[in-house]
Amino acid sequence: MKGKIKMKLKKILTCMVSTMCAAVMTLSLVSCGNAHTKKEVSTNSSSSSKADSSDEKLDDSKSFVIALYPEYAPETCDNFEKLVSSGFYDGLIFHRVMEGFMAQGGGYDTNGKRKESSNINGEFSANGFTKNKLSHTRGVVSMARATPMNSASSEFFICYSDEDTFLDGNYAAFGKVTKGMEVVDDFLKVGLSYDARGELSVPNKTILIVKAEMTDDDSEGHHQVKFYMDF
Repeated sequence: MKGKIKMKLKKILTCMVSTMCAAVMTLSLVSCGNAHTKKEVSTNSSSSSKADSSDEKLDDSKSFVIALYPEYAPETCDNFEKLVSSGFYDGLIFHRVMEGFMAQGGGYDTNGKRKESSNINGEFSANGFTKNKLSHTRGVVSMARATPMNSASSEFFICYSDEDTFLDGNYAAFGKVTKGMEVVDDFLKVGLSYDARGELSVPNKTILIVKAEMTDDDSEGHHQVKFYMDF
């Protein structure tokens, strides 16, 4: 009888030790995962802190200027100016870059978290807005959107090619890069990886908007925005 009790106790203790070991291993894996996440956040935070530091020297050699054309898309330009003036774009990234097509950004931070802003009306002919005649040629800036016509908010894209005119009438073009287009071209130098859909568009290095600010009007009186980048 005592032998049976001993065996039973031994079995229970063995089971308890196994359970504790499994729990410790699980805890170790979770801790490693959290530590790795914190490390990534910390690394990204150090990059984005450039946008927050008033003492940070802005690199003019990595900047570009966008002239806004409200004659084609007034609400879009007004919204863009408000976002710039509020510092909305500071610390966000260009998350989608496609050679020969476009570079898209202004919606996500360095951790891949979406930054929300209000939707605006789609100022393009497919949405019943006929005044927008600005064609999607090289350097032209336009609003990104989801399927709904009025789903654009803060994300924008810059055309790399004169062959992007197939977008005309379906997206709200509202400005053009007038200085520093070579900087936008250099986004491609960070290298690209495939996303989950098989699209070669994910930058291998963070393309950070350090700061976006309103600058002097151009010679025709168009308001202009200057983007300081880091990549």
